[in-house]
Amino acid sequence: MASYTINKRAVARARRLIDAGQYVLDSDWGEAQPRAEDENAFLEGHSWDEYAEWHLGLTEGASDETKSRYAFVYGDFRRVHRTGLIACNYRAAEWRHKDIELAAHRLLQRLDKAGA
Repeated sequence: MASYTINKRAVARARRLIDAGQYVLDSDWGEAQPRAEDENAFLEGHSWDEYAEWHLGLTEGASDETKSRYAFVYGDFRRVHRTGLIACNYRAAEWRHKDIELAAHRLLQRLDKAGA
């Protein structure tokens, strides 16, 4: 099983987006989550650093500037999705990646407070 560290820059970006009202409260994450072609299109016009900021986890041992380095995507490259944070929280809890689980939970709480 892969090991992950928390991507603090991604957490900070998610906080900024939430605080700026750049979020979706109700979406079908299965439809909204970025696909490979969405990721490729994003990378054509953005840096790897910008791509990284959409992923709460960094895969230990994976090379920078590869898609395998970044895990636990929480948005659609424009906005935070509540369902994306729920998916991150659930998946991290399922596989016992506690730091990512807690970060996703805290972001979800922040989003719920902002969206209330």
